[in-house]
Amino acid sequence: MTDAVVHVVDDDESARESLAFLLESADFEVVAYASAPAFLDALPAAKPGVIISDVRMPEMSGQELVARLAAQKIRMPIIMITGHGDIPMAVEAMRSGVVDFIEKPFSDARMLDALERAMKAAEASPVSDDQAAVLHRLETLSERERQVLDGVVAGHANKVIARELGISPRTVEIYRAKLMTKMQADNLAALVRMTLSARGG
Repeated sequence: MTDAVVHVVDDDESARESLAFLLESADFEVVAYASAPAFLDALPAAKPGVIISDVRMPEMSGQELVARLAAQKIRMPIIMITGHGDIPMAVEAMRSGVVDFIEKPFSDARMLDALERAMKAAEASPVSDDQAAVLHRLETLSERERQVLDGVVAGHANKVIARELGISPRTVEIYRAKLMTKMQADNLAALVRMTLSARGG
């Protein structure tokens, strides 16, 4: 998909420009937009590709943009960039079809890796993780690990999960790290995606 465009939607000018610079350096064609409405206005003439959108934007949030695109049956893969406190929102976005979410601050490699996967998703119907393998991994989890996983997939922050389970947020972090290893997930988005896929969304 060499002619695919990366559409960057972010109200923060410096973040938008630095991301565009990174992607252009990696030979992607980039079109940047200062707001979600600006992107929607340009959408009828936009070339197909991948959308990278910030979650928190003043006029229209990343989530609202995802909902609007879904309503218009726009099938472009979407990557969301999220601040640390936005994880519950990002998990909710994954449920509505976002292919990945990336926590700030992120490395160049993390962004380029996500973009490569999103480009593949744009080229073909997304191949789900081998469900049998994922279900088998789910069966290896302890009761407590499963409870923490349920909290993560429900979009709850660590402190909320900790309060519900009567353990400390630090303990939740430890369980989350164990979960990632057992589930063979290299990031939170992958963990949520494979769990939702295996459980049928």
